[in-house]
Amino acid sequence: MTDTLELPRPDDWHAHLRDGDTLRAVAPHSAAFYRVVAMPNLVPPIDTAEAALAYRERLLAALPPGSPTVPLTTAYLTDHTAPDALAAGFRSGAFFAAKWYPARATTNAHLGVSDPAKLRPVLARMADEGMPLLVHGEVTDPAVDVFDREAEFLRTVLGPIVEALPALRVVVEHITTRESVDFVSRHPRNVGATITPHHLWWNRNALFDGGLRPHAYCLPVLKREEHRRALRAAATSGDPRFFAGTDTAPHAVARKEMDCGCAGVFNAPTAVAAYAQVFEDEGALAALPGFLSRHGAAFYGLAPSPETVRLVREPWTPPETIPLPQGGSVRVFLGGETLRWRLVG
Repeated sequence: MTDTLELPRPDDWHAHLRDGDTLRAVAPHSAAFYRVVAMPNLVPPIDTAEAALAYRERLLAALPPGSPTVPLTTAYLTDHTAPDALAAGFRSGAFFAAKWYPARATTNAHLGVSDPAKLRPVLARMADEGMPLLVHGEVTDPAVDVFDREAEFLRTVLGPIVEALPALRVVVEHITTRESVDFVSRHPRNVGATITPHHLWWNRNALFDGGLRPHAYCLPVLKREEHRRALRAAATSGDPRFFAGTDTAPHAVARKEMDCGCAGVFNAPTAVAAYAQVFEDEGALAALPGFLSRHGAAFYGLAPSPETVRLVREPWTPPETIPLPQGGSVRVFLGGETLRWRLVG
C-alpha cells in the first residue's frame, strides 16, 4: 500500500477567489496550488486588461508571504467584447484566457453573452491568437430542464463552434455529465475539460440527504450517479484532456442558506485530499500526478511546477468553516469529516 506520493505542486485551473475581505480570507487556502486560474465574474467584471492587472496585484497581496502560487487572470466575455482589445490583453500577459458565461447562467453572469452569434468574431480572433476559451457550458433557456442544460449547450452551441473553428483551444469547465466526457473524448487535443472534487464525490442525492442541503448546491448542478461514475472514469483514465479545476466558490453561510441561496462549493482547503481519496478508491493513485500537476499544464503549453510536494496517508479532519473578516463564515467542502490523505511541503 502506498503511503507517500511525490508530485509536482498541483495546479488549479478554475477557481473563484472573489475580492476584498473575502479574497483575503480565502486566498491563503489556494496557496497549496502552483498556478491558480482566477475567474473574472466579479462586480464589476474583469473585462479589460487594466482591470486584470489590478486584480492580479490584489491576488498576489492576498497570498501568504513567500507563496509560490502564480495567479492567472482571465477576461470576462460580453456581447460587446472587442476582438482587438482582447487580443492585445492576451499578448501583453494581462489575460491568460477568456471566460464565456452565458448570460444569467451562474453567479455574477448577468453581463455574460446573451447570444452566441455575437461572440463569433471574438472566437475567430482567439483561434488566430492561440488564446484559450474557458466555457461555462450551459444553456439558460428556462424551457430546458436544469439537469439537461449542459448536454444541450454542447449539442447546440459549443459543438458547432468547435467544428467551425478547429484551431480554437477550448476548456469545458466543471463538467458534470457523461455527455461532456464523450464530447471531450471524441474531439482533438484542442478540447479539454476540468473536473471538480465535489462532482467526483457527490451525485444529486447529496442535495436532499435528510433535507434540503444548500451547501451541496452548485452550478452546474449535481447529476445522477451514472454521470458521477463517468466523471470518475475520465479523471482517473490518464487521458491528458481531463485535469483538475476545483471551481472553489466561497459564499458566506448566510448567503447559502437564505431564500434563493447562492450556488458554489468552497473546496480549496480540501480539494487535493479529496481528489487523492477518489483516485485511491478507483485504484488509480498512479494517475493522480498527471491529473493534478501535468495534464493541465501540457494542455496550455506550460511546464509542470518545478517544485515537488508530497501527499501522505495521514488521517485529518478539516474545519467545518473558516471565518470571514466581515463576519460570518464559509462552509468547507468535507469539513468535519475524516480524510485519508494530506498534502505536505
